[in-house]
Amino acid sequence: MPSVKIPRKSTFTDMTPFVDVAFLILSFFMLATKFKPPAPIEITTPKSVSSEKLKEQDAVLIEFDSTGKVYFTMNTKTQQESDKQLKRDLITEVNKNRNLGLTEREIQSFTNYSTVGSPFSELKTLLDLPQDQRKTVKQKGIPVDSANNELTTWIGAAKVAFQGRQMFYMLKGDNKAKYPSFKGVIDAMKANEEFKYKLITDPKTVPYGTDLYTKRESGKADEE
Repeated sequence: MPSVKIPRKSTFTDMTPFVDVAFLILSFFMLATKFKPPAPIEITTPKSVSSEKLKEQDAVLIEFDSTGKVYFTMNTKTQQESDKQLKRDLITEVNKNRNLGLTEREIQSFTNYSTVGSPFSELKTLLDLPQDQRKTVKQKGIPVDSANNELTTWIGAAKVAFQGRQMFYMLKGDNKAKYPSFKGVIDAMKANEEFKYKLITDPKTVPYGTDLYTKRESGKADEE
């Protein structure tokens, strides 16, 4: 019986569709990626050996720099309307408690704001500015002294806005920050019966002067 020869087919593969798919995926990531906005203030945090990454979503971030200025930020999961409503509820509660007389346009303007660090006496003027001019304004910081601790109002309003939703408190202080600023922040939290918070630090190196730092310098830490 004669053998049957099977014809060989070409193994050539057209890669054009794969190139199209690759460019589609690349375009998607370019359009969907959300870049982190630049920090409103420059803060050098203390060193830490903790490797735990803090959750920045649904959190209140309180920052204080080396000069003692205090800033307040409400971090939400997204910039969708449901999360913008949280900022709206926050500023509405502040407006009511402090009788600031904010207009509807100024309240709406606050929902597009990231960080606030102005006294209540200057907040209305700040919200009246066009959005492109706000970045150039140097805010004086939220007063946290014993006679006028305005941070207490911001924290209380955040509790109302996040009612029924889990919220975290994060404190980020400069390594050279003065003690009165930190005390003012803690006093504001105590006034709202909030006693749990997380400190944001730099986890890259061991803090100078600590026992672990001394052990590492002497080589004893490696022996353990």
